[in-house]
Amino acid sequence: MGTLIDTSVLIAAQRGQIDLDAIVDAEGDDDVAIASICAAELLHGPHRLPTAVARTRAERAVEHLLEQFPILMFDMDIARVHAHLAADLAARGAQVGAHDLMIAATALAGEYRIATRDIRSFPRIPGLDVVRW
Repeated sequence: MGTLIDTSVLIAAQRGQIDLDAIVDAEGDDDVAIASICAAELLHGPHRLPTAVARTRAERAVEHLLEQFPILMFDMDIARVHAHLAADLAARGAQVGAHDLMIAATALAGEYRIATRDIRSFPRIPGLDVVRW
């Protein structure tokens, strides 16, 4: 089973709160990837910065981080898992944010676990293996 890294882990790495390389190395031969929605979330951040210099510096850092991992695109297989999860969660009255639901669907469709620092939403999703990094 591989590991899909959530945006919260990537942000913690950018802020120097965790050593992402050491954690990934400890995973051994497991595949480690990022969902395309996580890439979008990371790419959004620099656009909110007040100066062109800060935006450029942050964009470069994000692009460098994204180059280190395969990006799993949201495709029809993932869309089908997403639709099933959304309906199931709605029927149970459980709420999960739209982006987290897309990340979870990406993980389940590809048989990945989720590595996250935010353990509020993901544990609500049946069948999803969640690890805290």
